[in-house]
Amino acid sequence: MGRMPKDMRQLMEQAQKMQEQLQRAQQELASKSYEGTSGGGVVKAVVTGSGDLVSVDIDPDVLDPEDAELVGDLVVAAVNQALAAAAEDAGGAMGGLTGGLDLGGMLG
Repeated sequence: MGRMPKDMRQLMEQAQKMQEQLQRAQQELASKSYEGTSGGGVVKAVVTGSGDLVSVDIDPDVLDPEDAELVGDLVVAAVNQALAAAAEDAGGAMGGLTGGLDLGGMLG
């Protein structure tokens, strides 16, 4: 009972390699920055691949005390665009490693 069949050992080794590759890919993605803009570039947001908001830059010309809601909307749009870019890059990186397998949330 202490010995594992050869096929099972190979499968376990492949799974271990895949897990290591996925962890490396996640670390690489977390270190990348993604930018989103809105309002023709008057608002710029930068996020990391792990989803952390790093910065928001707002062109002072867009700051109108009479329409503060507009700035909020522009910030939300820029952040969402940056997050979408990060998610797209992550999907491509992870999909390439898993060969398109649906691992049902096993990757974290």
